[in-house]
Amino acid sequence: MALITSLITGVKTKDEQLFKDMGARIAQARKARGLTQVQLSEQLGIAQQTLAHYEGGRLRLPVPTLLALATELKVSVTELIGESAALPHKPGPVSRLQRQVEQISRLPRSKQKLASDLLDTVLAQG
Repeated sequence: MALITSLITGVKTKDEQLFKDMGARIAQARKARGLTQVQLSEQLGIAQQTLAHYEGGRLRLPVPTLLALATELKVSVTELIGESAALPHKPGPVSRLQRQVEQISRLPRSKQKLASDLLDTVLAQG
């Protein structure tokens, strides 16, 4: 049954809690900014129902959408992902990769999608 549920919802069973927790943090950040789902979904250029599925943890968030959410909600990607899911913090200066992620999060959505697609291609070649 869990396998069928995960196929229907697009979230694998082992990832369900991660996406539910992240969805709750997104909803909390949205409410803290005084935004409705309709307002935020319009700002993101997505359907309100899609945002509701993200907040409920029923759909995986594409990286460009996660970056756009962080930008619109004025929070870091790490805050949305949650500390338990974030990479361990290394003492010392911010890594080049972390700086690049922050720079990408400030780009227009079309360029964020391009950067995400390039990363997906590189990671798929693993």
